[in-house]
Amino acid sequence: MLPLSDTRGTKRFAFITLLIIVINVIVFLFELGAPDTEEFMLNWALVPANVNFASVESLSRFITNQFLHAGFVHIISNMWFLWIFGDNVEEKFGSILFLLIYLLSGVIGGFSQYIFAPSSEIPMLGASGAVAGILGAYYVFFPHHRIRTLVPVFGFVRIVSIPASIMLVYWFLTQVFSGVGSIGYAAMGGVAWFAHVGGFVTGYVVAKIFDSVHIVEYIEDESLL
Repeated sequence: MLPLSDTRGTKRFAFITLLIIVINVIVFLFELGAPDTEEFMLNWALVPANVNFASVESLSRFITNQFLHAGFVHIISNMWFLWIFGDNVEEKFGSILFLLIYLLSGVIGGFSQYIFAPSSEIPMLGASGAVAGILGAYYVFFPHHRIRTLVPVFGFVRIVSIPASIMLVYWFLTQVFSGVGSIGYAAMGGVAWFAHVGGFVTGYVVAKIFDSVHIVEYIEDESLL
């Protein structure tokens, strides 16, 4: 299933969402223009075997790797999902908190993948974990929004309006099952499924806490009236 758009607009411009996309595109252009692309990747990607928890520089790769991508399909798919789901979540959280949660989801997503292959020398890169965090938050905040989605039906592709809750649960379960199936092969590279899972869970948990705090504040405010 490929999401095309959600059916609910926002009242404010999603500046941080757009800024993240622009930065990712600029970094990708630097990748393409680098004299040695492989060296560029190794310098800024997350290489599990090089992680040193006593080194700030080493740990910074949990952030810098989020702005690298392995190819056009990789960056387009990540930025497409961010563009569709990011604006609503940014409006809900506010710009600064949105950015922090985006980066936190990417860090925890990267660590989730790291623990399955800590000795791997294959670079981990991509915004997938961070974007997954936004999907997790979207699931909490807007489960009843409908997503216009390309869906294959009996060999044909149709555009169907699907509740966000159904689409995101389906997406999350595919990541979990794919991740479980990849256990034992994580050190060999491929899709970082557990980064997606870790990122999604991070966004989901933070959004739940955010919602709970706001509900409590609302009840307290009402009780004062």
